Amino acid sequence: MQRQLKDYIVLSLKGVAMGAADAVPGVSGGTIALISGIYEELIGTIGAVNFSLLKTLKNQGFKAFWQQLNGNFLLALLSGIAVSFVLFMRLAKYLLEQHPVLIWSFFFGLIIASIYFVGKQIKKWNVLNVFLLIIGAIAAYYITTLPSMGANSNPFFLFFAGALAICAMILPGISGSFILVILGAYKTLSDALHDFDLKKIIIFMTGAVIGLLSFSKVLKWLFKNYHNPTLALLTGFIIGSLNKVWPWKKTISVLNETTGEVANFIEVSDVGTLSIFQQQTNDFETYKTVIEESISPFSYAGNPQLLWAILLMVFGFLLIFILEQIGTKQD
Repeated sequence: MQRQLKDYIVLSLKGVAMGAADAVPGVSGGTIALISGIYEELIGTIGAVNFSLLKTLKNQGFKAFWQQLNGNFLLALLSGIAVSFVLFMRLAKYLLEQHPVLIWSFFFGLIIASIYFVGKQIKKWNVLNVFLLIIGAIAAYYITTLPSMGANSNPFFLFFAGALAICAMILPGISGSFILVILGAYKTLSDALHDFDLKKIIIFMTGAVIGLLSFSKVLKWLFKNYHNPTLALLTGFIIGSLNKVWPWKKTISVLNETTGEVANFIEVSDVGTLSIFQQQTNDFETYKTVIEESISPFSYAGNPQLLWAILLMVFGFLLIFILEQIGTKQD
């Protein structure tokens, strides 16, 4: 595919959007890739990475190697993802701590619109596709209800977490960051990036690379042989993920990271939601959510910020229309 400089700039911006989404536990960069029109090219490009590339490099030189790799596409996209992920991870941490209702409202609107745009790419609906849609929704919803584990920095664990999280990151609707939270590796990775702990970063990235190269081949094969059923399953994943990004939550249990003990949140505070307690005490490190449930904004213990929440949902919804239009023009 022939691209001009402006096309690569747009690709980098899509990468920035993917990186920003992946930095938030509950939002998938794969969703952004799918609705912006680059998902299948991304999966196909990654899935084509194999030892034949080294043979091409040896026999035909770097230029042929780079073309076979689709290197310009990967460089533009991955540079945007990397810069955004590292920079936005800190911003996401601040927003999730200080303005959780607002940031989740934005992403909720974004994902609602994504369901429509991904679903409409399914050319034919039948019993199998509907079944896979339901299965995908149930699976993703179940993942959002799993309790989070305590922090773990064991090297083998970090390798496994990297491999599993990267698979989730390229699946629309399943958040790689949220998988890290469930596994207890999110804080470990955040601290490693903050402290530039190269050993932990390299271990995690090695697992991520191996997981990405393996899983992308599976996805490439599925898109080639079962395009509509695969899209139906992915749409289900996105639907099921809505539970995680619902802005108003009630905290059921928390993990005390000092003692390693899990306790019912009511034993810690009567404010109902951990984020409110953390803002009141200005302590965002001692307790982490283990189990929470979605509730009505009218049952929310703090200020539901309903007007701003609705406005941000609408903004997130409309932003997907813009991304989809960009994706359409690129096609």
